[in-house]
Amino acid sequence: MSDHRYYFRTDEAGAKRGLDLLDSIFEDEGLPVATMEIDEDKGLWEVSVYAPGEPGDTLKSRISTCLADEFPNAEIELEVFGETDWIAKSLEGLTPVRAGRFLVHGAHDRSAVRINDLAIELEAGQAFGTGHHGTTAGCLEMIESVMRASPGGPGGVGPVLDLGTGSGVLAIAAAMLGPVRVLATDIDPVATRVARDNVRHNHRTAQIRCVTATGFHSTAFREEGPFGLIIANILARPLMRMAPDIKRHLAPGGSVILSGILASQRWQVLAAFNGQGMRHVQTLWRNGWVTLHLK
Repeated sequence: MSDHRYYFRTDEAGAKRGLDLLDSIFEDEGLPVATMEIDEDKGLWEVSVYAPGEPGDTLKSRISTCLADEFPNAEIELEVFGETDWIAKSLEGLTPVRAGRFLVHGAHDRSAVRINDLAIELEAGQAFGTGHHGTTAGCLEMIESVMRASPGGPGGVGPVLDLGTGSGVLAIAAAMLGPVRVLATDIDPVATRVARDNVRHNHRTAQIRCVTATGFHSTAFREEGPFGLIIANILARPLMRMAPDIKRHLAPGGSVILSGILASQRWQVLAAFNGQGMRHVQTLWRNGWVTLHLK
């Protein structure tokens, strides 16, 4: 399967505006939008939308429609990267990551594990969440903090939901901390498969159930919930939309850990959850991203 990008060229101001326009449409779908300066002397920039799979006319048409009013002459170009498993490729060169007591590593770095580490070994796969991104590392630290502070210790937190599980690393982390049941869901069946493989690889199949679920329509949420801890490392806008559903599936007195949030989006997300009667407990800041704990 080939990864690809659609892009157009503009100046610096156009790049900033193009980023805002495209991000408002494609962020919710998990398609990264990025800008890059390609010629400093000419002031030339590229604005790109990255997508997995084979190129298609539908995405290109949607990009053109989004840009039509402000960039009527934009020439949308295509670059195909070929069959590259980017997560597998990145794991080959990444060093182990520590977040609290957790150590996230690949098989090639088993020697880095210390006696008291909670070591999570990830197999290379096509799913987000290696621990190197600020959002994942922030969630790992927050999970440890919240579960250890729970009445009755880590096992007393109750059932855990990892919403948008990706590689499964956060679900595995919660299961390592105590004897809890974890529901790990993702809208992408590839991610669910990768998460299930990583759960098996880390010997947590007895605790973690991996399910492909779009929204909260799956019966798994009713079967496993309500949840004493809900972890959602997604993106700001989807999190704000899901605030009522997250609150509805949270057990009384339960905690929510939210990430995938830029520091500049923090107040918007907090406002959405405050509107559901939830209060802010703590914020962790990492590399321009924040992880929030609410109750």
